[in-house]
Amino acid sequence: MVLIRSVKIIDARSPYNGQTKDILVEKGIITRIEDRIEAPHAEILAGENWHISPGWVDMRVLAHDPGQEHKEDLTTTCEAAMAGGFTEIAVLPNTKPALDSKDTLIYVKHRARGQAVNVHPIGAVTKSCEGKDFTEMIDLTRAGAVAFSDGIHAIHNTHIFLKSLQYLQQVNRVLMNRPEDFDLTVFGQMNEGESSTLLGMRGIPKVAEELMIMRDLKLLDYMGVKSMIPLLHFSTISTATAVDLIRKAKAEGLPVSCDIAAHQIAFDDTVLGEFDTNYKVNPPFRAAEDIAALWEGLADGTIDAVVSDHNPEDEESKNLEFDLAEFGIIGLETAFALLNTYNNSLSISQLVDKFTHQPRTILRLPENVIFEGTAANLTIFDPTLEWVFSETRSKSKNSPFFGKHLKGKAIYVLNREMVEMCG
Repeated sequence: MVLIRSVKIIDARSPYNGQTKDILVEKGIITRIEDRIEAPHAEILAGENWHISPGWVDMRVLAHDPGQEHKEDLTTTCEAAMAGGFTEIAVLPNTKPALDSKDTLIYVKHRARGQAVNVHPIGAVTKSCEGKDFTEMIDLTRAGAVAFSDGIHAIHNTHIFLKSLQYLQQVNRVLMNRPEDFDLTVFGQMNEGESSTLLGMRGIPKVAEELMIMRDLKLLDYMGVKSMIPLLHFSTISTATAVDLIRKAKAEGLPVSCDIAAHQIAFDDTVLGEFDTNYKVNPPFRAAEDIAALWEGLADGTIDAVVSDHNPEDEESKNLEFDLAEFGIIGLETAFALLNTYNNSLSISQLVDKFTHQPRTILRLPENVIFEGTAANLTIFDPTLEWVFSETRSKSKNSPFFGKHLKGKAIYVLNREMVEMCG
């Protein structure tokens, strides 16, 4: 039995939204929400300026397990997720072997048992995520795949993309595509622009992302699907034009959604002047005008969710010359803090919604509302707490945010009768 004292509820779908209440949790169920609760034998959780929301959901995590456990495994992934305030994560299929069979999905679900974080596998669209042959998507759905994607790879083959949309419409799953035309980004290292020219590095042009979005939206429109729930989801968009394309598609009624990586709003491409490989991400840090457009998209609802895009890489993959280093940073422990620290347009309710209800809707996860009688899947956080990111529970250390002062931090997560401190 756990009693949470004087906590402000942030849940747009709860009748208690914006109110400060005591919350009593018994055997993993919220049993009472009142102004003042007396429960002599309960464990008391109380703090200054604590807020509570439905448990946070991360839609894009690369766990590297199975196959590259020296970079990260599912246990350390869950520990990092919990430290960041997440109670649910969706893991990408880019493992070795890929999440392209019932056996690998079952392995992931088995390895994640007993954690305070629910792990949801994203099934591969193509075998080994190579873009050549379809997986058995119906079987993978039955085995527990919450969505389908080739993860860090775009679905380049037009026939495979269209047929996948048609298959997934039948089984009520979303197709998640990371928009990138490989032919335009080959050997690219950073955003194509003035900074890449001055630094003498091969650029990754914005048009590579935008062309893929145009193609995908045209094919979605061709299908003639009308749905209130997205059938197509764009992962980690990064340009102003991408935001505008998706905004117009939504206005036309297309069943589409999108997310951004939390780190994308923290820096522009000028940060790469010192060739620090911890800033090497894909999509790359874009220009200042793109960041402004991302904030506009977050505020008006064009951008549905924010993800960590957690991609652990070991020293041998990152401590290299810039053009040889792998893309990616760890992000589970800093995702919320980054959005909160750099926030210039969102209310706390809007901000939290990008980590809670919106991802759940896209992934078809059960609704999670703070109300009496519902399961206690909760995140307690302080949006004003200032802290320095100095250590990680991930096996890898590839983050540009070490030593950075951030604002906003998860304090506790409650899930499946477990209460875990995030600090």
